[in-house]
Amino acid sequence: MNRRTPLVIAAVLLAAVAGCSAPTAPGGAAGAGGDPAAMVLADGYEPESLHPLLGYGVEGASKIFDGLVAHDADRQLQPALAAELPRPGADGLSYTVALREGVTFHDGSAFDSQDVVATYTALLDPAYASTVRSDHRTLAGVEALDPRTVRFRLTQPDSAFAHRLTLGIVPAEAVAVPAPLAESAFGTQPVGTGPYRLVEWRRGTSMRLEANPQYWGGAPAVRTLDLVFAVDDNTRAQRLRAGEFDGTVLPPALAETFAGSEYAVHHHPSADYRTITLPSSHPVTGDPAIRLALNHAVDRQGMIDALFAGRGAPASTPIPEVLSEYAEPSAQFSFDRAEAERILDAAGWVRGADGTRARDGVPARFTLMYPASDTIRRDFAQAFTSDARAVGVDVALEGLGWEAIEPRMGADALVLGGGSPFDPDLVSYPLLHSSYGGDGFNNPAFYANPAVDAGLDAARRATDQAARVAAVKEWQRAYAAAPGFVFLAFLDHSYLVRERWDGYQEVVDPHTHGTTWGPWWNVEDWTPRS
Repeated sequence: MNRRTPLVIAAVLLAAVAGCSAPTAPGGAAGAGGDPAAMVLADGYEPESLHPLLGYGVEGASKIFDGLVAHDADRQLQPALAAELPRPGADGLSYTVALREGVTFHDGSAFDSQDVVATYTALLDPAYASTVRSDHRTLAGVEALDPRTVRFRLTQPDSAFAHRLTLGIVPAEAVAVPAPLAESAFGTQPVGTGPYRLVEWRRGTSMRLEANPQYWGGAPAVRTLDLVFAVDDNTRAQRLRAGEFDGTVLPPALAETFAGSEYAVHHHPSADYRTITLPSSHPVTGDPAIRLALNHAVDRQGMIDALFAGRGAPASTPIPEVLSEYAEPSAQFSFDRAEAERILDAAGWVRGADGTRARDGVPARFTLMYPASDTIRRDFAQAFTSDARAVGVDVALEGLGWEAIEPRMGADALVLGGGSPFDPDLVSYPLLHSSYGGDGFNNPAFYANPAVDAGLDAARRATDQAARVAAVKEWQRAYAAAPGFVFLAFLDHSYLVRERWDGYQEVVDPHTHGTTWGPWWNVEDWTPRS
């Protein structure tokens, strides 16, 4: 009870701030060229919730929460709320974690092992309806050995388990009642241990974060972060030119128009792929010949050059260049339109008078969805459609909202994004393993390949690194022989940063970027230039 009381008070105060504060324009004296201790950033994406168990900041770099571990600029794990890196058991079925001392939540309550146990117990309990529960299928449970030590129990060895411990830890009181987390006020009134705390969130407009003076890593020198939400790329660019922002993310070509200005242009390599899902139940996209032919029909490098100023790398699987030790060279698809035509001819897909192929009276035609507000996915969709039509496959485009897209992902193709630079298991397993078929954005098109499943399982269970690398390469070969997606590219992320601070470090971004990863992944360590 002594911890619940300040938590409730903090929640009430945050609600009062969010609901009663007078409107003020971001920037001015509070950043955007004014106070060097304040920063105004623009993002094209606004989170639906700030709850870690609903997906916020699960890859780390959250400004509000800390995980037990975090990734540094070299993608290596470092202790965060853990006092040292997790220690695996000899049998690979447990991890023991010693916790950092002297850490407090934003409400002043002390952090200890009960918060870790409560967070992960809620994650596993279906009553809470955590949207990231399926990412932790190998976790059997967690127990507190003492106030400063926890032990995780696994159902099987999991070579990537330590990377999953970036999940933000919440106060035990925040998950005391088993109920769907989407109904909890915590998603809009969060209390974490991170370097910043939320003081205001104007839905659809902006969010204000203030530095946590009691942060265990030291009080941030950038004391205020204003995050402005502006979906349209051109709008963000125009407002940046007007001096409203200290930084933003933009498409590469648009970012380059700021070269020579007061903003530094940074292009980050990433593991952020774009792929075309091919639903297994569809009479066209479920055909192995169509799938293989489309992988040869697309001009990946041409798309990158024409649409993104050459900023990106071709993709054939979800394994990015930064994980090169795991990449299988023979699993890369070449742009070979003649080979695509040959595959379709051999499979009995015959061109008609209008140029569209058909087999047994079924035209080679399907619908490709993309989120209407996402210009990058729209451009990829249009380029893919052009390449598919060149080999006789007709694709009808539909730009929709996510509420219309999600119920149809099992039946219609989609331009999907994702990717992680930290470990090959984190994205590849849920995307490609048949057991995840239809699990939201994990394998939404129900791809199933027993040989790929076997390789993914072997790689996850491997305790020897050489055996793990061999298993990852094996499932890539199996995938390339019978693909279920058309991976297109790993995109570079392009940013504009006003040069008033020191502390920038380039990182390889995951799919999540903008004001979490990207230049500001370590903003709590930035200092104003004298």
